[in-house]
Amino acid sequence: MLFDNYDPLKEQMLQILDHNGKIVNDKLEPNIKKETLIKMYETMILGRTSDEKALQFQRQGRMLTYAPNIGQEAAQVGPMAALEPQDWLVLAFREFNAMLYKGVTLEQAFLYWYGNERGSKYDDDVKVLPINVPIGSQINHAAGVAYASKLKKLDEVSIVFIGDGGTSHGEFHEGMNFAATFELPMITVIQNNHYAISTPRRKATKAKTLAQKAIAYGIPGIQVDGNDPLAMYLVVKEARERAIKGLGPTLIEAVTYRIGPHTTSDNPKLYREDSEVEEWIKKDPIIRFKKYLIDKKIWTEKKDEELHEKTKKFVLDTFKHVEESGNVELEEIFNYTYEKMTPNLIEQMNNYKDYLAKEGENNGE
Repeated sequence: MLFDNYDPLKEQMLQILDHNGKIVNDKLEPNIKKETLIKMYETMILGRTSDEKALQFQRQGRMLTYAPNIGQEAAQVGPMAALEPQDWLVLAFREFNAMLYKGVTLEQAFLYWYGNERGSKYDDDVKVLPINVPIGSQINHAAGVAYASKLKKLDEVSIVFIGDGGTSHGEFHEGMNFAATFELPMITVIQNNHYAISTPRRKATKAKTLAQKAIAYGIPGIQVDGNDPLAMYLVVKEARERAIKGLGPTLIEAVTYRIGPHTTSDNPKLYREDSEVEEWIKKDPIIRFKKYLIDKKIWTEKKDEELHEKTKKFVLDTFKHVEESGNVELEEIFNYTYEKMTPNLIEQMNNYKDYLAKEGENNGE
């Protein structure tokens, strides 16, 4: 087992695929089906293309504030490929690629960032919780879901993502401690993209690694090259096996980088150097994965060109449909806070309906 010989106090980042797409550890290369590898790559391309277009849509005033994922595709897709359909995905707000791989449609994902509550309602067989913006609270949600799975003796785990800055929040500690104490089937992936908005990771904690935070909870922790989809796949695969055996949670630090802004409201040029960004662009997870697939005779440049063209059209067509059908009925604004609207919410809705009716009369409508 990987975790038996790993010391999270040391900076010994696990890597299988280097920056040039070459295998650096033959013994650890996972045996992944060709169909799965292709799905992983296609999802990463869909995520990247959607990200680039979402930034454009927001700048054009056609979408609300958006949190880009560019550069973090492998940290999300690798873990999702290692899981089973019955496993739960618990989100923060920067897991666009993980959502797509797990079965959330692009239209649903776009609807959320468009400001439409229907974007949080997924298909019945898609085991994904809605996007969670309050930092750290998703850890408690995941622990709760995992606790239910354990009580029901179900063959399923919960995987939850959090940023490096989120590990400094109290709810991270509370959820991790609960999961460890009750030996819950939960996998926590820290997307260490080096910045909590404008605060660099080095100023947010004195810990040499974020993986070593696992020591306090008495669970395994491991630091992984988050831009290496094979390494991310491997560690999550083993973490799931541990969880299903009743050995409890695992903490994984995925070392990656946020190429774009924290959100479209952020200007990263104010707090980091362009030279730093350029160095991380050279470690692009999509480029290295593409080289790996071509070397394995699974992919070609021609297929790549066709995929990019097809994906670009699909993204543009999907967003066009979102814009054409994105308007909501008044009731939908009030209808999603609770399972059923409370008397107070019904009163608020009726008052607002009366207000709109009076406004219409005053305007001669």
